[in-house]
Amino acid sequence: MDWVTALPPSGDKGYDACLVILERYSKTPIFLPCHKDDTAMGDRDPKFTSALWTNLHRFFGTKVSFSTSYYPQTDGLAERMIPALDDIIRTFCAYGLELKDSDGFTHEGCTLIPALELAYKSSVHSSTGQTPAMLEKEWNPQLPADTLRNDLIDIHPTASSFKIMLDKVKHHAKKSMEDAFGYAKQKWDKSHKKLKDSYLGTFFILALHENNAVQVEFSSELQNKHPTFPVSFKKPYKPADKELFPLRNPTPLTVPPIKQSEDKNIKKFIKERRLRGKNQREYLVRYKNPVHEDEWLAKSEIPDSDKLLRRFRHERRPQV
Repeated sequence: MDWVTALPPSGDKGYDACLVILERYSKTPIFLPCHKDDTAMGDRDPKFTSALWTNLHRFFGTKVSFSTSYYPQTDGLAERMIPALDDIIRTFCAYGLELKDSDGFTHEGCTLIPALELAYKSSVHSSTGQTPAMLEKEWNPQLPADTLRNDLIDIHPTASSFKIMLDKVKHHAKKSMEDAFGYAKQKWDKSHKKLKDSYLGTFFILALHENNAVQVEFSSELQNKHPTFPVSFKKPYKPADKELFPLRNPTPLTVPPIKQSEDKNIKKFIKERRLRGKNQREYLVRYKNPVHEDEWLAKSEIPDSDKLLRRFRHERRPQV
């Protein structure tokens, strides 16, 4: 940022200076009319270089970069913007002279600043190839010249009033739908997690995995849920005491039968061993059903043993 001073006084408050702020990435300008004070702090004034000022910027997450004396290239972005701002103001204003158009509007410096920002934000910058407005907001503002194009199609006189009527209908319909959905959500939506039961059950435990997780038997309504949970999410089932709660009729807990179809389905081989004194091998197998523990079986006792054996040896020696 930098200052433009020695401008002709303008406005009710007699602004004679302008603070120029530029965003480095999008080149978006901000022009703030102000006064030139009788006393001003220089670029390397002790108030700027003090520890308090440095720590204040560190607290806000900004980095202070001091310029070198008589070296305007340090802040070249603002230094290049200031001559352009001077040329624009000089085109419409003259020192000590107020130019008025046919409507009696006075072209003073401070009154031109909003239009100057709009014109600069709508111009393509040479370094970025885009307008500052496009880089900042992803859209270009509509200029007055866009409304004066001659290629606009003639509109029927009643079209504007019809559009106003449609906008009102759309607004009232949207408001009515919001009110209806709000009432429905308040009255009909009862799935509040705050009021749900803390625990769900009861479920029969099928297997314990390394003392950290358990596998439970789900009913048909919960078949799409994963059956394994941490131990911390479980607590023992305790039937209701009939003396304390005589009106309760708890559902008796039944142990589900183990599915026989998964009783002997082998998942993979884990190890192999040779029996002492016999020319025979046994394999440690793991079943798909976690209820069954790993056990040693001979090859003749294993269905589809050749396929499992090839997979087991390939995992041990993948280069073969």
